[in-house]
Amino acid sequence: MSGNIFETISYTKEEPLKKHTTFRIGGAAKYFFTPKNSTEIYDIICYCRENHMPYYILGNGSNVLFSDDGYDGAVINIYNSMNDISVTGESIYAMAGALLSKIAVTAKDNELHGMEFAAGIPGTIGGAMVMNAGAYGGEMRDIVSYVDILDIDGNIRKYSCEEMCFGYRKSIVSSDMVVVGAELKLQKGDRMEIETEMERLKQLRVSKQPLEYPSAGSTFKRPEGYFAGKLIEDTGLKGYRVGDAMVSEKHCGFVINCGNATCNDVKALIGDVQDKVYEKFGVQLMPEVKIVG
Repeated sequence: MSGNIFETISYTKEEPLKKHTTFRIGGAAKYFFTPKNSTEIYDIICYCRENHMPYYILGNGSNVLFSDDGYDGAVINIYNSMNDISVTGESIYAMAGALLSKIAVTAKDNELHGMEFAAGIPGTIGGAMVMNAGAYGGEMRDIVSYVDILDIDGNIRKYSCEEMCFGYRKSIVSSDMVVVGAELKLQKGDRMEIETEMERLKQLRVSKQPLEYPSAGSTFKRPEGYFAGKLIEDTGLKGYRVGDAMVSEKHCGFVINCGNATCNDVKALIGDVQDKVYEKFGVQLMPEVKIVG
């Protein structure tokens, strides 16, 4: 461990987490670190372990719901400083904090095809590796060459796409592993065709998703054989709300913050939706959003 982390690594105290999540919900983090590289990440983790302090790796905050009471530990934010993107031939390497949207634009600018489906996903490549993010028929496992992961001993190991064991919204990445970067293998394509496809998918999102409200994207995982949004709508829950948390009237698979929703509002609404859908259809909806604290 290199020195005192509070002297060598950028951080703030009592940082409001609602500023760092797309839900715009959450209390303050005791410490909010912005490391520049994997060595600094490891130093922070070592400090936390030595001091019995919890830590949480945060990207763009697009799939997380923090407690109203905040986080009594260290939030390690990789979005702000670890976001470089480089292109070599038909491959793109991106550090874990790089936004999928920016990687998709980089691919388009370099006439590389295969990343179009991810252009509108509001997360980082790190989070996308953890949960095998996907949309419109594409998934990260379709384009991953390898993933660099920091392990519990501070070593970085390359995991091939096969070794990542990608499944539906899951991978091999566990709580003691940190994604620090990934290489994507794409194919040469026509820039105009790539741009046209990205625009088509953008219009689909705009027309079908409540992008005008803060949310964490799809709130529930897709149950096998069903669509979560349709089950929720068929249960009569379109527009159902608890406080300022509401089931979107535009897409019932989204829970939105339509004002000043609290974490407790969202959790209560999720619980109500789960209970009512199970009562009507016998299907157990599981949250896709990660609830922390």
